Amino acid sequence: MKQQDRELFDVTPKMRELADLCVSKSSIPAELYIEYEVNRGLRDQKGNGVITGLTEISEVNSFKMIDGVKTPIEGELFYRGVHIRDLTNGFMNEKRFGFEETAYLLLFGQLPTKEQLKEFNSLLAAYRKLPTNFVRDVVLKAPSSDMMNSLAKSVLTLYSYDHHANENDVPNVLRQSLQLIALFPLLSVYGYQAYNHYTLNNSLIIHNPDPNLSTAENILHMLRPDSKYTEAEARILDLALVLHAEHGGGNNSTFTTHVVTSSGTDTYSTMAAALSSLKGPRHGGANIKVVQMFDDMKKNLKNWEDEDEIADYLRKLLHKEAFDKAGLIYGMGHAIYTLSDPRAKIFKEFVGILSAEKNREKEYNLYKAVERIAPRIIGEERKIYKGVSANIDFYSGFVYDMLDLPLELYTPIFAISRIVGWSAHRIEEIINMGKIIRPAYISVSPQVDYVPIEDRE
Repeated sequence: MKQQDRELFDVTPKMRELADLCVSKSSIPAELYIEYEVNRGLRDQKGNGVITGLTEISEVNSFKMIDGVKTPIEGELFYRGVHIRDLTNGFMNEKRFGFEETAYLLLFGQLPTKEQLKEFNSLLAAYRKLPTNFVRDVVLKAPSSDMMNSLAKSVLTLYSYDHHANENDVPNVLRQSLQLIALFPLLSVYGYQAYNHYTLNNSLIIHNPDPNLSTAENILHMLRPDSKYTEAEARILDLALVLHAEHGGGNNSTFTTHVVTSSGTDTYSTMAAALSSLKGPRHGGANIKVVQMFDDMKKNLKNWEDEDEIADYLRKLLHKEAFDKAGLIYGMGHAIYTLSDPRAKIFKEFVGILSAEKNREKEYNLYKAVERIAPRIIGEERKIYKGVSANIDFYSGFVYDMLDLPLELYTPIFAISRIVGWSAHRIEEIINMGKIIRPAYISVSPQVDYVPIEDRE
């Protein structure tokens, strides 16, 4: 980029001055949120989510009412009424890939028969095809260092190729959804390959997807120069896709899907909005922070097995004295779960298998130690209203690192999975659509008189 072009995007001293004016005129006192009983983040003062809709797609439980008392329980996650543990045990025990079966369940509300699953897999394989010259003209042009932005750009561009783009009847939206589910792995991996070539100066490698491979296998096949992978690698990536596919209607990106769909806009715009939501480090980008935190931890710990030393480092994190000085232990805690995140519990069982295959058991033991020690340290250092446990992000980044996935693809992998949940929720919103989702805000700004420009100071 030429210097004169680069300067177009620089923050000038004048812009900083204007930004200070924005801050001074837009900062709302925290006590006003309490006075007006505003549920910030759509959560009440105890952290409970405000009910904004109904869904049949998934259910998340962290407590039960026992004798009128809200009692914490081990976390539960259901896809269309099927417990996530039963679902994953089913295909893992039968040594099958489960992501496609999970997609069918979430979209259509029932588990597929063998014939239905075979037909569904064939449909996805047929849709793993981009328009002519799309890779050359769109993906390889203006490569981005941020794969989520690259993915969103490609999704929005697909709108231009779809001559039924604005038709929001269920058959057409289902067709669009299945195409995007099939294409997200291609768009994500190809976006990275463009960045890897044009920015990092490595060889450009574009592998066509294999119609005989699962989604997880195709990701590894398209990403790796030699297209080789082990069965254990493909199966744990497939498991990650299943565990990330859906998580109730209340998470940020899925709620975004409902909100944008309620406006009547098209599928491509809706999914680009959901991608933008997922991209944030408080949502889909959290596993990157976990990996970076552990990299810093490994550099600073003299003995990875010394639990006292680990505990001291965790206290430094909370006191903003270590890593990014944000005061957080990334990967610990969840907005809903208290005693445990069922996805993390399932994932953990297979992380050990992969760490043994990769000769990284020492690192795995460090992760387990942090998972065990962190809740105690957080309890000692913070006033918390509910329990703290490891969430799915705690282990997923470590898994992706062991799979040699580039850091730039961690959040897109989440998107490749969650597009299934978004699609199911978009279709559900269309079927049950009521009014446009429009929350209320209370104005706390004082009224002022208009002053003619000659009299302003």
